[in-house]
Amino acid sequence: MHPMVRLWRYARGYRNRIRLAVVYTVFNKLFDVLPEVLIGIAVDVVVRKEGSWLSGFGVRDVEHQLYILAALTAVIWISESFFEYLYEVAWRDLAQSLQHDLRMDVYGHVQTLHTSYFEDKQGGAILSVMNDDINQLERFVNAGISQIIQVIASTFLCGLAFVILAPGTAIFALLPIPVILAGTFWFQGRLERRYLRVREQAADLNGMLSNNLGGLVTIRAFGREAHEAARVRVHSDGYRRANGDAIRLASAITPVIRMAIMFGFIATLVVGGRLTLRGEMAIGAYSVFVFLTQRLLWPLTRLAEVTDMYNRSIAAIRRALDLLDTKVAHTLGTEPVGALARGDLEFDAVGFSYDPAVPVLRDLSFVAPAGQTTALVGSTGSGKSTVMKLLLKFHEPGRGEIRLGGAALATLADAEVRDAIGYVGQDVFLIDDTVAENIRYGNLDATRGQLEAAAIAAEAHEFILRLPDGYDTRVGERGQKLSGGQRQRLAIARALVRAPAILVLDEATSAVDNETEAAIARSLATITRDRTTLIVAHRLSTIRHADTIQVLDDGHIVERGSHDVLVAQDGLYAQLWRLQTGE
Repeated sequence: MHPMVRLWRYARGYRNRIRLAVVYTVFNKLFDVLPEVLIGIAVDVVVRKEGSWLSGFGVRDVEHQLYILAALTAVIWISESFFEYLYEVAWRDLAQSLQHDLRMDVYGHVQTLHTSYFEDKQGGAILSVMNDDINQLERFVNAGISQIIQVIASTFLCGLAFVILAPGTAIFALLPIPVILAGTFWFQGRLERRYLRVREQAADLNGMLSNNLGGLVTIRAFGREAHEAARVRVHSDGYRRANGDAIRLASAITPVIRMAIMFGFIATLVVGGRLTLRGEMAIGAYSVFVFLTQRLLWPLTRLAEVTDMYNRSIAAIRRALDLLDTKVAHTLGTEPVGALARGDLEFDAVGFSYDPAVPVLRDLSFVAPAGQTTALVGSTGSGKSTVMKLLLKFHEPGRGEIRLGGAALATLADAEVRDAIGYVGQDVFLIDDTVAENIRYGNLDATRGQLEAAAIAAEAHEFILRLPDGYDTRVGERGQKLSGGQRQRLAIARALVRAPAILVLDEATSAVDNETEAAIARSLATITRDRTTLIVAHRLSTIRHADTIQVLDDGHIVERGSHDVLVAQDGLYAQLWRLQTGE
């Protein structure tokens, strides 16, 4: 389906506003064409005087005819200006509303997409669609559509005037139009492919820039500024070359159109002039004929600009609507969670793989009893973090079943499942706001007292009070003004402030120092009380007091029990324990 058809379907709620803007534009063009007609009438009055065309309406006095022309000129110019104001406001408001709603719809849809979608896409490419592509659409709606309507209206109105004034010679003025349109469509088909390539190159460049800005500390630490600048240069040069290909073709449109216009204008001058010299056409009509020919043909030179803008927009619209039409890859649950969140959590013969050839979980089975703390440990790549992703419904098991409170997790509403979970991951995301607002992110209705209570439980309260503005201190983008340990403790407080039925800690102490880790470990006895807690940890010291420790290896449970029991078994867990403690 053509992108413009898809856009028209998307803009269903704007159609009345679009129709009104079109009406304003057509009326503006009508009054824009009429001054040329007045010039012809004025020439007719001056040349023929009492025998002019206006005298046929009973106005014989020449001065009175001029006064009438002056009054008509004022009315026409005021009307043209009035409708220009109306259509400018209408199209610009429409452009702003459409781009805003499309951006919000795309962003809202992106948030519902399956996690696997983002594993295969650059964040910068998605950002390019939501910013650059939708902004390009805004520019087209703001200026391009009105220009197309003006060219169509001008062609129709001037053609109608030609047929009325000189039916036999109208063909000479109108003859270039099919040639111009055919040439424009020829260029358009080739430009669309080039501009789609431009948008793809822009997305690649944005993706690299976004990634490099996020990793600037690492780049500088390894002294790779020149290396990364060279990589950016390659992508930027690809974008430049793609744009150059499109620009060279787009720049040829106007010269071609000008040549067609030249032949049409010359034909009008010669044919109309000969008819006037033979007395077959009035001088005033000839003046109108010449001026309208210019009015008809010259705006067609803007087709180059419109075609260029149109093709840029087609590529942008296609990418934006493709993203909006991306299907949600899994069926969302619909059943309420309610009291089920306080029940047992069970993995029953669960299998999962990101790549079909490389299984991550193999018949994983274990139970995390309600109100108890269950820890998952194992070597890197054993599948611990994947368990957390499955629990949060970021992925679905390839086989087997996960149950919460006895109900299949797949049937439960995704949003309600996540509402019941307080999650702390390895990669802490903080918003560019105050400490208080970052903690409140877990519960937007939390009071200041609840924020402080959560911070105390997460061993964060003391360091927060030492900040310049305490809880009102801004943390910077992604929390860059805080240390890794401080960010991690804020993330724990954020999870606790929502008073979750299930607490999930995925390497929650990975970025804290030993002293903070010991403090958090002490607080776990409090924050895990009467709530189901699932902990993934490399540092075994943080989970030694867990009710049950599940040991994963190669995607399935190989050992389970308390810390003391597992150490006594002298298996994999005991090896990991000795490795970390040096015993």
